[in-house]
Amino acid sequence: MSRPRIVIVGAGFAGYRTAQILSRTARGRAEIVMLNPTDYFLYLPLLPQVAAGILEPRRVTVSLSGTLPEVRLVLGEAGRIDLDARQVHYTGPEGEGGTLSYDRLVLAAGSVNKLLPIPGVAEHAHGFRGLPEALYLRDHVTRQVELAAATDDPKRCASRCTFVVVGAGYTGTEVAAHGQLFTDAQVAKQPLRTGMRPRWILLDIAERVLPELDERLSRTADAVLRERGVDVRMGTSVKEATSDGVLLTDGEFVDTRTLVWCVGVRPDPLAESLGLPMERGRLLVDPHLQVPGRPEVFACGDAAAVPDLENPGSYTPMTAQHAWRQGKVCAHNIAASFGDGERQAYRHKDLGFVVDLGGAKAAANPLGVNLSGVAAGAVTRGYHLAAMPGNRVRVAADWLLDAVLPRQAVQLGLVRSWSVPLDTASPEVARVPGRPLGDTPSPGGAGPADPARNQPGGEPAKNQPGGEPAKNQPGGEPAKNQPGGEPAKNQPGGEPAKNQPGGEPARNQPGDETAKGSPDAGGKPLAPPPGQPEPGPDVAPGPVRRTDRPSQGDA
Repeated sequence: MSRPRIVIVGAGFAGYRTAQILSRTARGRAEIVMLNPTDYFLYLPLLPQVAAGILEPRRVTVSLSGTLPEVRLVLGEAGRIDLDARQVHYTGPEGEGGTLSYDRLVLAAGSVNKLLPIPGVAEHAHGFRGLPEALYLRDHVTRQVELAAATDDPKRCASRCTFVVVGAGYTGTEVAAHGQLFTDAQVAKQPLRTGMRPRWILLDIAERVLPELDERLSRTADAVLRERGVDVRMGTSVKEATSDGVLLTDGEFVDTRTLVWCVGVRPDPLAESLGLPMERGRLLVDPHLQVPGRPEVFACGDAAAVPDLENPGSYTPMTAQHAWRQGKVCAHNIAASFGDGERQAYRHKDLGFVVDLGGAKAAANPLGVNLSGVAAGAVTRGYHLAAMPGNRVRVAADWLLDAVLPRQAVQLGLVRSWSVPLDTASPEVARVPGRPLGDTPSPGGAGPADPARNQPGGEPAKNQPGGEPAKNQPGGEPAKNQPGGEPAKNQPGGEPAKNQPGGEPARNQPGDETAKGSPDAGGKPLAPPPGQPEPGPDVAPGPVRRTDRPSQGDA
């Protein structure tokens, strides 16, 4: 008799914990398969420290195969789930398709960046949900400070050294707190123009910082941020984003090259593709984490709307603490479905919260005891070390080295701006060039997904191959920079444009470098790397399967 197969989709807090507990209880009696785009579990709470140069990227990642030896890892993204056939269709990292059959399914796909219908945000902002985004932000911030220190233009210096963070929840607050320390340390060695220093602005429409936490924690965090020099603006958000800055809801325009989007998360759109009852994008489950009418399907973490038995009529919030605990209950209930033990309903008891504010500062209330300053910092770091399923010694070593040695503020250039678009269903995977369009399935079927708006591989722009010829392209109306017209500012004889050779690179181009196919300094077209296809309308830069565009009024 063959062993039953349990397929777990997602290796976040809920999925990883489910696999960890099942591998201990099953003892070889069941085949456990984990489907995930990456081969690691990401400890998200420490991601701001990666962006600030405190921790190296691998410190916050835990190897799935190294820590889950009884679990078979399949690299790929789930694209379609056939509930009647009990099959999960997925796409591998190199575009190959595959199918996994299951006897029990655990949907723990997690969440993605929350989008709002604000003009320009999808094009000019970057989220903070995955390791590629943290690496990009660290490089980007370092580059802006270095370029600001090298310029003689006070306005350009101020623009490059202004960093706007939208969202004053856990992530946004920690990013702003760590970011101010990071840039201050950088300019201490490479001073800016006289009287200038990096400026971090934290925005939120809420009335206070950390609105979801106890008010005393909020006051502690707010005081630390303001003391550090962060410009905290509550009741304010972004009305429009452009390549030169952001227009705020109070009417002020802030010149900036950096917009970090931390307004919250929304469930992975994969859950919506199942056609099952939903609650604000989350799959409705019973207190035992099973989908009503589908006893073989379990869901936990951010993808599931789990009834809060401590607060009847409500659902548990989308936090790492709930996801981790739900994963444990889910594993026990799966084992019970095979006759091993009794089912459990998910109940939780609030053990407190911790917010790392960088340096020795933090805000914490373990077991209801409010702490601040050094004591809160010690409790916060102790909590993270205890909660991490691996790499504890390496993380502690990095913290020790950061306390006694200066940080290394260098750009590695490994992640480009276009590799981490805000509008993606896969923030944990950086987009890569050279993947044929259609390799990634859409959430609701086996067909290709709609590529992200304004990204390579999407609808051809009017000045791109396959689109309507632009006015300055062959076949269109002669532009002013063509023979017979007035020379444009970005052509010989005119002022160089910012995104042309001789000018400042465009902010939203890959690596701020000359685009492929445009002439280099010697007048020769730049060829793509060996083995990479020529750019065109049928080449997408990588896996993007998000199609859930927010409508007007989406909050």
